[in-house]
Amino acid sequence: MARFNLHLLSDSTGETLEMIAKAALAQFDDSDVLRHFWPMVRSQQHLDRIMGEIASNPGLVFFTLVNEDTRGRLEERCQVLGLPAIAVLDGVTDALEAHLGQEAKGRPGRQHKLDDAYFARVDAIQYTIAHDDGIAWEEWEDADIVLAGVSRTSKTPTSIYLANRGYKVANIPIVVESPPPSALFGLRRPMVVGLTTASDRLIQVRRNRLLSLSQAPDTDYVQSEKVESELKYARRMFADNSWPVIDVTRRSIEETAAAIINLYNERRAAGAQGQVGPKPI
Repeated sequence: MARFNLHLLSDSTGETLEMIAKAALAQFDDSDVLRHFWPMVRSQQHLDRIMGEIASNPGLVFFTLVNEDTRGRLEERCQVLGLPAIAVLDGVTDALEAHLGQEAKGRPGRQHKLDDAYFARVDAIQYTIAHDDGIAWEEWEDADIVLAGVSRTSKTPTSIYLANRGYKVANIPIVVESPPPSALFGLRRPMVVGLTTASDRLIQVRRNRLLSLSQAPDTDYVQSEKVESELKYARRMFADNSWPVIDVTRRSIEETAAAIINLYNERRAAGAQGQVGPKPI
C-alpha cells in the first residue's frame, strides 16, 4: 500500500483528534500513514501557514475547529486543492444538540479548561502513584478502586490509565508467602477488583520481564507449578470475598479499564438503589 498523508488540525491540544484517528486507522491492515499534527490552530494566519504544508503534502484532512471563520477558510482552501476535509466531531455534536435541545458552545479548547474535573484528575493521578504496589495501605479507604492480583497482571498500568480517567486507584500484589494486610478485607468505600490471567501467558510475561532485566529466567517466579499455585491462591481469595474478577489474558489495558469502569458504575447505581454491589464475573 502506498503511503498517504493525514493532516490533523485542532484548536486545542489535539488529544481527542489523535485518539479518533488512531482508533479509525486501527480498523485497516497495513495502512502506511504519515501523520501531520497541527494543534492550537486559533487564527487564520496560523491556518494559512499550515495550508502551505498541506499543499506540499496533499492528503486527508481531519479537523476539530469550532471557530466558524477558521473552519470555513480551511474547508474552502481544501476544496480548491481537491482534498477532503472532515470535521470528525460534527456528527456527535449534531446528535447531542438534537437530543438536548440546545446549541453547542463553540469555544476552542473548552474541554481542557482548568475546572474541578481537571484538578480531580490530577489528584487521582497523584493518589494512584503514591499507592502503587501495596504502598500506604492505611489510606486505601480513600480510594475509588483497589486492584488485586499476582505479579505481572497489569495492575500498575491499569491503575495509571484509570487515574487519567479521574479514579483514585490503589493496587496490591497477591503473594502466597506474604498475605495482604487485613485492611484489604474490611474496605467499605472502594470497589476491590481481582485481576487474573492464564498461567501460560503469565509465565511468558514474567520470563520476558526477567530477560529484560538480564536475569536468569529459570526461577520459581516462572516455574509452572508455582505460578499455578499463585493463581489458585489469588482466585480463592477473590471468591471468598465476593470481589469481581477480570481475566486480563486477552484484554488490552484499555479494555480492562473499561470493564472496571462498568463494574464501578454498576456498583454506584446499585448502591443508590440500596442493593448490593456487582457479583464476580
